[in-house]
This record gives sequence, structure tokens and C-alpha cells, in this order.
Amino acid sequence: MRKMRFVILAFFILSMVFTQCTNGKRGSESNPKGDFKVMREKMVETQIKARGVKDPRVLSALFKVERHRFVPEEYLNSAYADQPLPIGEGQTISQPYIVALMTELLELKGDEKVLEIGTGSGYQAAILAELAKEVYTIEIIESLASMAKNRLSQLGYQNVNVKAGDGYLGWPEVGPFDGIVITCAPDHIPKPLIEQLKEGGRMVVPVGAYSQELKKIVKRSGKIVTTDVIPVVFVPMTGEGVKQKK
Repeated sequence: MRKMRFVILAFFILSMVFTQCTNGKRGSESNPKGDFKVMREKMVETQIKARGVKDPRVLSALFKVERHRFVPEEYLNSAYADQPLPIGEGQTISQPYIVALMTELLELKGDEKVLEIGTGSGYQAAILAELAKEVYTIEIIESLASMAKNRLSQLGYQNVNVKAGDGYLGWPEVGPFDGIVITCAPDHIPKPLIEQLKEGGRMVVPVGAYSQELKKIVKRSGKIVTTDVIPVVFVPMTGEGVKQKK
């Protein structure tokens, strides 16, 4: 009788262990963290295409670049959500739609040299690297610049150059640039960046101290033609350069 009870008890314990193991496996497979590809596809379809971004190269880049690689671990389940996310140092990774829109406004064909101001996590730089020949990106916060540089290198982006510095001043020694994208908001359009924009080049920048407007700028015959796109909210541009007058 005791032997029978022991056998039944042992069978019950083994059954519980097996159930927990198989349930745990199913749990990991159904966990959103394990289904990033599906989440990314949904992001592109519902957040980006649905809002009017049409450039197939931009859509392809947004699907290819793994946004979850650029967010802190505690935000992995929100990596493809329709929102910006904190990345430390009071900075954020931009909302996916805004990244897509700003990228599309640059009208990249594949052979351009592009400057980004405000590297942050490196996500926007990775998107640009999929679409342009060369990407130069500047981050004023050294710790973020270092992390982004390491992350982009680990992910195999050999056409991205990262440096810590004051983005307002640009990167004149490697300019001029076919495109410039600014992912922080100055209260006026930085003159050094206009000077580093090629003839026919495009700049995308949020401008404003409080109420910000995303602007597309095209350089024609040495002058700039500005188009307002949509109201936006970005962290402010900082550094000594931004204190300069218009």
C-alpha cells in the first residue's frame, strides 16, 4: 500500500514538473518579447503606412531595423509601440512614425552623405544607414554617443560615423551633406548647418522653444525654401552653439 502511494505521489510530481516545463515553453513562445518580427510588421502597417508614409525604401528600412535593440531592457515590450521611449540622460527614442516621416522627407536614393544631429540611441542613424551611402551623427551627451557607437558597430553598421560634440556646429570637416536631419529642437534654424547643406540638399528639423513645427528645408541657389510639415514635440537642442544668434 505504501509502495502504491509512493508511486502515485512520484507520478503526480513528475506530471506537475512536465506541465510547468511545457507551459513555460509555451509562455516564452507567446511572450511579446519573442515575437518582435510580428510586432515590427504591425508597427509598419498600422503606425507608418496607415499615416501616409509611402516610400518603399523607408518602409523596408523600418521593417528591417530592430527597434528593440535600441531601447532599455525594461521597455522591450513597448519597443514597437506608437510612442517615444526613455533611453536615459533625460533623452528619448522618437516615435516610430516620426522617424519614418523625417526620413521620408529627406528623399534619399542611396548615394547620399547624411548628417544627423542628436544620435540618442542610434536608431535613426541605423535607419539612415540602410538608405544612404554615408551617415555622420553627432550626440552632445558623451555617454549616449559611446553607447550608440558601440551598438551600431555590434549591429554591423560600417557606414555610420559617430562623435560626441555640439550638433549646432555640425561636422564641417566632412561636409557638405546631401541631407541633414535634426532630432532635437533648436529655437531657430542653425546657420552652420545651412552652410553645410549642399545645393539642392534637404534638411528636416523641428523648430521652436515651446510650440515646435517640423520643417523641411531645401537649399536652392544658396537660399533656403522652408515648408512647415506638422506640429511636433522634441527635447530641446542644447550646447553652446545654440546660444548663438540667428
